[in-house]
Amino acid sequence: MLYQPPIPDLNSLSSMLEKYPRRRVLLFKIMEEIMRNLSPFNKQTRELLFAYTSDLNQCSLSYDYHKAASVASGLDESVFADLKTDINSAKIDDKLKPIFRFIKKLTLTPDKITLADAQQIFDAGWDEHAYFDSVCICAIMNCMNRFVNALSIDADLSGINHSDKMLFTLGYAS
Repeated sequence: MLYQPPIPDLNSLSSMLEKYPRRRVLLFKIMEEIMRNLSPFNKQTRELLFAYTSDLNQCSLSYDYHKAASVASGLDESVFADLKTDINSAKIDDKLKPIFRFIKKLTLTPDKITLADAQQIFDAGWDEHAYFDSVCICAIMNCMNRFVNALSIDADLSGINHSDKMLFTLGYAS
């Protein structure tokens, strides 16, 4: 069971961020930067990376949302089960596998990251921009997942308000 905050009017991401508006602006700007600006990763890959990181964090709200967005963009749903089992045998481009291994390690054991982890990304043909986007995607999803889990936001997207959805959907509207 998730922790229930002692202050009922601060039990959602939006209510907390409304109380601290400067932080809201910063989070929105980071999400906008990651989703709307030029990246070596296409939108589908970024969604998959968001979902994967959220799954590692056991944040079902974010995982479910980003998984649905990935599948809606044409990704085969079996990829998610593959990634949970073994990154190396997952049906994704081999070039992406070092990115997923890096994100897993950075999320679960950040103190174990070494230069060799970054080098695997470069050896796969990615550049500095891809490496930095990997770090940023992992960092913002870890941050957002901690917010969602600590504030006990319901895992049903229909149960959260518009402002909370905006943090998950920024950059996705057509």
